Amino acid sequence: MLKVTLITATYNSEKYLEDCIKSVIGQRYKHIEHIVIDGKSKDGTVAIIKKYESHIAKWISETDRSMYDAINKGMEMATGDIIGILNSDDMLDSENVIEWIVNAFEEKKVDSIYGDLEYVDPVDTNKIYRIWKGKEYRRSLFKIGWMPAHPTFYFRTELFKKYGGYESHYYSAADYEFMARYLYKHRISSYYLPKLIVKMRRGGQSNSSWRQRFRANRRDYLAMKKNKIPFAFFVSILKPLSKVHQYYQK
Repeated sequence: MLKVTLITATYNSEKYLEDCIKSVIGQRYKHIEHIVIDGKSKDGTVAIIKKYESHIAKWISETDRSMYDAINKGMEMATGDIIGILNSDDMLDSENVIEWIVNAFEEKKVDSIYGDLEYVDPVDTNKIYRIWKGKEYRRSLFKIGWMPAHPTFYFRTELFKKYGGYESHYYSAADYEFMARYLYKHRISSYYLPKLIVKMRRGGQSNSSWRQRFRANRRDYLAMKKNKIPFAFFVSILKPLSKVHQYYQK
C-alpha cells in the first residue's frame, strides 16, 4: 500500500488552516502522512496545529527563509512513497482525492501525476469562479509555456532525493522551475488525472499588478533558461497566454 506524504507550509495561517487540515482528515484513503512546517507564526496557527496534533504526523515551528524553504524541510522529513504539497489556505477537493491519486500511480506506473483545480471564493468555498482544466501530458508542451497546476502535482519521493527540492531564489516562479526541472529537463514520466484535486482560494501576489507580473515573467524566463527550454524569452511571454484555454468559467 502506497503511503502519501502531504506537506503544508504555514505562516500566520490561522484564518484557513483548519479547513486545510480537515480536508486531509476527511480522506477515505488513510495511509497519509501530513507534515506541517510553520515559520514561527505570531497568530493562532500553532494552536490550531496542536488542536489537530493527533492527525498530524510531524510538525515544527521555526524561522525559515521562505515558503519553499519550509516545503523543502518537509520533504526532507517525508517517509511516504509519494509527495504532494497542500497550501495552508487550500483544501483537497473531495474525500476521494488521495484514493484517486494512489490508484493512478499504481495503475499507470508513472513518476508523477497532476489534475484539475477549482478557484473558489475565500469565504464561501462552494462558490466556484473558474476551473483550471489540465490536458494529457506531453513534454513538448513546455516549449509553448504550458505547465501543470502546481497544487495538483504529486511525485514519487525518490525523485526529490535524486533531483532536489525547490529553489526559493526564483520566488513566485519556484514551483514552475521545480516542475520544469523534473518534467522537462529530467524527463520524468507523468499522467494527467482528469479529476478535481484542489480547491484554491482566489488570489495571488504574482498577478496583482503589472509590475509584479513582469517580475514573475522575468523569473519564469530564468527558470526556462536554466532548464534548457528552447527560445526561453519568447516562451516566457507565451506562458501567461498558454493558461487562458485551461481556465473554464463555472
